[in-house]
Amino acid sequence: MDCGKVGALIGRLRRERGLTQRELAGRLLVSDKAVSKWERGTGCPDVSLLAPLAEELGVDLAALLSGELSTAGEPGGNMKRARYFVCPACGGIALATGDMDLSCCGRRLTPLTPQRAEGEDRLQVRQVDDEWFVTAGHPMEKGHYIAFAALATGDRVQLIRQYPEWDFQLRLPAVARGTLLWYCTRHGLFSQPLGPSR
Repeated sequence: MDCGKVGALIGRLRRERGLTQRELAGRLLVSDKAVSKWERGTGCPDVSLLAPLAEELGVDLAALLSGELSTAGEPGGNMKRARYFVCPACGGIALATGDMDLSCCGRRLTPLTPQRAEGEDRLQVRQVDDEWFVTAGHPMEKGHYIAFAALATGDRVQLIRQYPEWDFQLRLPAVARGTLLWYCTRHGLFSQPLGPSR
């Protein structure tokens, strides 16, 4: 651990949160001299203080230990390029439009890589009035089912949760162009283009 880098980050985050050294020290039950020492880089926080310090500063523990925050590039753009995450423990679903670290149930989540749906993997889509009617011959049983489907366009995502033993049927707004994504609990994330002549 580089005490200089960690200290500089502590000082920056403390100021961002509008705290004085004394206020931060009081929350951690240490002296303001200890906080000053950390921020000058002449000492590092005790290991027992790292988790509470990270929580008080609103930062990930790994970032605090490295002394660096990753800098985001451009703000999240096209929603068709959003990243999807599924917790392997609870099945929770998360969506991110930028580069971020997510965790759930004590596990770091990795973004799912969509595979292009081909042949039998494709969902059946037909237009009924101003909606897409989407069905699947996919199993919908415990341990092997489509957990969610999403329609992604340039500016929005509509995500629909699914459950085992349900018939898979969706009605989505018909859009000029979009991407239909769905997550199989056994085989991962799939995608197929959606729109005229698809």
